[in-house]
Amino acid sequence: MRRQRSAKIVATVGPASNTAATIEALFRAGVDVFRLNFSHGKQDDHRAVCDIIRALEKSVGRPIGVMADLQGPKLRVGTFTDKKARLLVGKGFRLDLDTHPGDAKRAPLPHPEVFAALEPGTELLLDDGNIRLKVERCGSDYAETKVVVGGDLSDRKGVNVPNAILPLSALTAKDRSDLAFALDMGVDWIALSFVQRPEDVADARKLIAGRASVLVKLEKPAAITRLSEIVELSEAVMVARGDLGVEMPPEDVPPVQREIVHVCRNAGKPVVVATQMLESMVRNPVPTRAEASDVATAVYEGADAVMLSAETAAGAYPVEAVTMMDRIIRRVQADPVYFPGLHTAAMAASDRSASDAISAAASQIAHTIGAAAILSYTTSGATALRMARERPDVPILALTSNLRTARRLAVAWGLHCVHTHDVRNFNEMVQHATRAARREGFGEKGQRVVVTAGVPFGTPGATNVLRIAWLES
Repeated sequence: MRRQRSAKIVATVGPASNTAATIEALFRAGVDVFRLNFSHGKQDDHRAVCDIIRALEKSVGRPIGVMADLQGPKLRVGTFTDKKARLLVGKGFRLDLDTHPGDAKRAPLPHPEVFAALEPGTELLLDDGNIRLKVERCGSDYAETKVVVGGDLSDRKGVNVPNAILPLSALTAKDRSDLAFALDMGVDWIALSFVQRPEDVADARKLIAGRASVLVKLEKPAAITRLSEIVELSEAVMVARGDLGVEMPPEDVPPVQREIVHVCRNAGKPVVVATQMLESMVRNPVPTRAEASDVATAVYEGADAVMLSAETAAGAYPVEAVTMMDRIIRRVQADPVYFPGLHTAAMAASDRSASDAISAAASQIAHTIGAAAILSYTTSGATALRMARERPDVPILALTSNLRTARRLAVAWGLHCVHTHDVRNFNEMVQHATRAARREGFGEKGQRVVVTAGVPFGTPGATNVLRIAWLES
């Protein structure tokens, strides 16, 4: 079950893909991590899917990652007398806490937190940015606005406030319930929505208490202004381009994506690029050329993983979408400029440690001697992630005695994870690792491999040993 690529694939499970047969087909087509979207479906539905994934993991003998994506706060207008109203450019439009149905002149907005953050001149985006309002006057329970971009506004459409930090927690009561449920279910990743500031991540980490790894979805412009702090507090990051594209100009999203990928690579944190990657495959068996280029761009930039949402959750061609994404990634990796391009994007060296130096040396040595693979023995995952950060041009085999670590590392670039037993000393580890490399198809007898580990074993974050070894029978 070895993947012939380094970038990983995350796929969302939904009505189109929630059977055991389809989940297995998706895995065999290339899915490394399955995403459970708690914005949809019932908790029992997600448990059933998770049980299917764990049974599949056992049958194929490969660690598979499971991500629980929390919904986060959803800001929406209320209802309208006629189910919708037409807002005309230049006309006034009032938003307030009055729960009576709206019309062409006003609408209920049952979110006092929004009014608390408004001031004259603030822009409000409704219905994914299709309607734009500018605040002219406001108070604690109302906002008088002018319609900048008009159109039909219907019941319960979403509201975005792009240039304000709202006094809202990233975790609603529903999220807290879903979080507790997901942790009890044993998911590997918790994806946090609506993160505006580092404190949102810190609050969630306290609740999670190490029972899963934290992936922060960057979907608010306010979060980008404190990017480095948020990345430092997270175990991984997602570029949630759909929401970013609503709250900032479309032309700003590509450079922001590039910035996020660069910062995460510097920090050695996995980064996932998401939203509308192969959107047309919701309905069609092949993507557009622009979509194929979009996936390729994320891979060329060095993203750890690319993600499918509606394509696999609700689309007509879920397995074909994964197969296509796998083909695009493998084609990019076969490009002679791919690995040199990754290494050209030089990473900051100011805070490099001795462990980083070992990993960098391992990558260089593996390239110089034409090693079949780099073998990283890891307990917490730190040694393997440090190796992945170097983006070596040879495969990385990550061995760990911790199944949770193996599942979590499924999202990280280049890591083929193997759950194995504990070893007593370094020599035993080398022997065990080289046998695993042969068994997993990473090389033939007589080929050389580079081995990295932290000694003594079980010391998180210590990568202090490098050895060249030979594969034996």
